[in-house]
Amino acid sequence: MRAFDYVRATDTREAVRLLADDPAASCLAGGTTQLDLMKDGVLEPPRLVDITRLPLHGMERRGEVLHVGALVTMEELAADATVAERLPMVREALLLSASVQLRNMATIGGNLLQRTRCRYFRDPTVLECNKRAPGSGCAAVKGAARMHAVLGASERCIALHASDLAVALVALDASVHIQGPSESRSVPLTEFYLTADESPQRENVLEHAELITEVEIPLPPHTARSGYLKVRDRTSYEFALTSAAVLLVVDGGTIHQARVGLGGVGTKPWRAYEAEHVLTGAPAAMATFLDAAEATMHDAWTVPGTAFKVPLARRTLVRELQIVSGVTA
Repeated sequence: MRAFDYVRATDTREAVRLLADDPAASCLAGGTTQLDLMKDGVLEPPRLVDITRLPLHGMERRGEVLHVGALVTMEELAADATVAERLPMVREALLLSASVQLRNMATIGGNLLQRTRCRYFRDPTVLECNKRAPGSGCAAVKGAARMHAVLGASERCIALHASDLAVALVALDASVHIQGPSESRSVPLTEFYLTADESPQRENVLEHAELITEVEIPLPPHTARSGYLKVRDRTSYEFALTSAAVLLVVDGGTIHQARVGLGGVGTKPWRAYEAEHVLTGAPAAMATFLDAAEATMHDAWTVPGTAFKVPLARRTLVRELQIVSGVTA
């Protein structure tokens, strides 16, 4: 690791200024894997701005919206009474994300901004990586690619977005509040992330010196049921092969509202609008669930190592629709 300047910011305005003063500066916050990437030689910022002491730790429910500070830890959010009562899909996604020790360190903002775990991106000796060197190619397309993406992917990049929490939040129409040098703004999470096909070297719409300060989560109707299903190689501390976040409002056997997010398959947390379109207004039945799963994966882009994810993602979504709806056959 090369030498760098370390600066601890005491408030948000100071953090933004410190970042703005150096176009190559980066942030240090729990969950971003910034230090890992620096140790591996992937990132070499001349200045590291520590934002872990900023006053962004609170949670507050205002009406039917939960406001979560960017530095709230994953464990704190999972333990919140409102999350347990109204947002089980968020709680399950958090608890399935990592060990207790990591959840007590990783922040919500850091989790949403974590970089891909693509082995080729994280190895600077691999020359073909459009994320690190735009125009160089994508080694994953020709190499071992079992933990890579099939939605939002192309020959340019198939790096997977690893966050479980983000999958649940995009399904809930959550948004992030962003503070920059000259203004603040709010961006829906469905518009915050960019697909690798759009821009391999850029994963979200954050500009330099902008910080996520808060996550805003609309609470679903009291009649809604939700859950998060994660399929992985082992049950402890493992990233998803496929996952599904599902929220349904069912009345009289008809689905009146559906929200679906998919993980383990997208170059960004994937909002499955096609599935929602099939589900809304349809009977809560196995045939509907199968149609929704088929519609979701019809645009999958695969290489030999990722082709298995298409049927697995379909089965994952169908299973979680069954669990949430109570329909077993």
